[in-house]
Order: sequence, then structure tokens, then C-alpha cells
Amino acid sequence: MTASGAGPAPVRGPQADIAAQAQVSEATVSRVLNGRSGVAAGTRQRVLAALDLLGYERPVRLRERSAGLVGLVLPELTNPIFPAFAQVIEQALAGYGYTPVLGTQAPGGATEDELVSQLVEHGVRGIVFLSGLHADLSADPARYAALSGRGVPFVLVNGYNEAVDAPCVSPDDRAAADMAVRHLDQLGHDRIGLALGPGRFVPARRKAEGFTAAVQELRPGQPVHIEHTLYTVEGGHAAAGALLDEGCTGLVCGSDLMALGAVRAARQRGLRVPADVSVVGYDDSALNAFTDPPLTTVRQPVRAMADAAVHALLDPSPGTAARTEFVFQPELVVRGSTAVGTRAKPRPNPHRPPDLPSPGG
Repeated sequence: MTASGAGPAPVRGPQADIAAQAQVSEATVSRVLNGRSGVAAGTRQRVLAALDLLGYERPVRLRERSAGLVGLVLPELTNPIFPAFAQVIEQALAGYGYTPVLGTQAPGGATEDELVSQLVEHGVRGIVFLSGLHADLSADPARYAALSGRGVPFVLVNGYNEAVDAPCVSPDDRAAADMAVRHLDQLGHDRIGLALGPGRFVPARRKAEGFTAAVQELRPGQPVHIEHTLYTVEGGHAAAGALLDEGCTGLVCGSDLMALGAVRAARQRGLRVPADVSVVGYDDSALNAFTDPPLTTVRQPVRAMADAAVHALLDPSPGTAARTEFVFQPELVVRGSTAVGTRAKPRPNPHRPPDLPSPGG
């Protein structure tokens, strides 16, 4: 029996679920699902994303024909930062009505040039290059001039190259290294090392420049400790071993994968992270909060960069020069892999007010 006057709980319909997920009104959901005007593009995209996320099938009227194809060329997918970029670039392209075509390189597999040829044959509207050969200063930039000559617009992400006539979207790599060094310096680490990938890549060179300038400013006369290896766990392990041999207690790494390798190298020597060695990564994978210890890192502004790259490709601002570089500020995310270590002496914070004497003191 049920209590007098009590009835079954009201059942929410699909539109209510979608409205709650998208954080819009049911009326807005109705307008989107019925293909009516008067809904902002960003709001419409949120409703469609909620529809897909909740597993509802899109009405036939919303299954619009793609405005065209856009190529996305990545170096690989094992580093979590590249799938993260691919996902948000795909979302940004969808907002313009375009469908992405993903091309991924792999050792022994298709090269960037081969992927580009295939994309052009498929009639792509443009191409987004993420950490491609444009970032490698030893590579011939003539391939990009040839692509421009075929009438295919493109945009570069991560790795500005003044020899390539195209807009570029980059994080401020110098600032990223600087903030990592200052964080470790504030914790008292007087010998800080940098683990990076090959020095021929633009982001690595810029990080090395920012790191060197910060160390020389904060620790005048101290040697600069930089090790170049690969942007992998194994590369971070090897670089960290060399830096630990040089007495470094604070390690800045060029990627989160390298940072995980650095943590492993420290532990294999019987060192504790962060009690004996502090480690800072770069990128900020979604899994960093769940590593052991949770990884302090410098976060790339992936969504802002992806949106800017797609906008520069499909809707460029009038008067913007082709070689314009759009630089985005990274963010230091402090977690559990950095701390005042047993061999570190914390430095006073110049921005902290002096302690007041205790009453009666």
C-alpha cells in the first residue's frame, strides 16, 4: 500500500535530461531538436554534445551533411596530450560543420609527407599540423611551400617556424620552464635540472632558453643542467639518471611521460618523491591527479589553443599576417610530486607579509 495522496514519481523525458546535461532550458533543447533558429552556435553545440553523451539518437533533420573534410596530422597517439588535442580540435571543427580526417605517424609507418598527399587526394578543406616537421628545425620547410602552392590552407600547432608561411598556435614554452624553475626554487631546491627531448625541436629550444634564463637569474654562477633525450618514459628515466648524478634535487621535464620516467629513476635509486626529489611535468594529462604521487605539471591550454587553430584555419581575422604566432599562457598545477625536500631549504616568499609577534611576545 502507498500513503494516501502519494503517487509515482514523475518520469523525466529525454528533453529534460538533455537540458540538465547541457545546462539550458527545455525550450532551448526543443528549438535545437526541431532545427529552429534563434539559438547561439555555442549553445546549439552544447545541446548536441549532451544528446550524444546521453546516448540519444539525433533526429534525421540534425544529421547535416558535412561542410567538408579537414585533415589533422599528429606525430603519434601514445602521448596523452595528442589524443587530447585531437578531441578538442574535432569538437571545434564540428562547430563549423567540418569532419576531421586523422592522420597519425608511427615509426616505420606513413610519413608526414605521405599522410599529406593522401589528405590532399581526399580533397580536404585544410590541414592542422600538430607538433609536425614544422617544429623540427632540421627538416626542409619547402614541403609546406609546396602545400600552399596546391591551394591547401593549413595551420601549425606547437612549433613556430618563421620559414613556414602559415599561422601558428603555441604555448609560451619559455614561460612554462620559468614557472617550473621558480616553483622548485621557492621550495628550496638549489640545484635544478631539465629533461628535454631533442634540441632540434622548437618547443625544446624555447623551454631550454626559459630554463637557462630563470636559473641564471635565481642562482647566478650555478651551472645549467640540461639533458636531451626522448619525450618518453624511457627518455625521462635516462635524463633523470644523469641529472641525479649531477646532484639535482628538482627535476623539470619536457612532458608528463618524461616526468613519470624521472619518478621511476629516482625510486630505483632509493630516493623518495617528493621527500628527496621533486619532479615537474609538462602538458597535464587527465590522469596526472591519479599517479603516485599526483604529478605537479605545467598545463597546456589545450582547448583555447585548439579553438584558435581551427578559427585561424577556417575563419581567419582580416589583415592577420600568414606567419602570425598566437601564443597562449600555460598554468602551473601543483600536486604531490613537488615539496620541500630533505636536501632543500625553502626560500622566503617575497610576497608574504612578515609574521606578526605573538601577543605578549
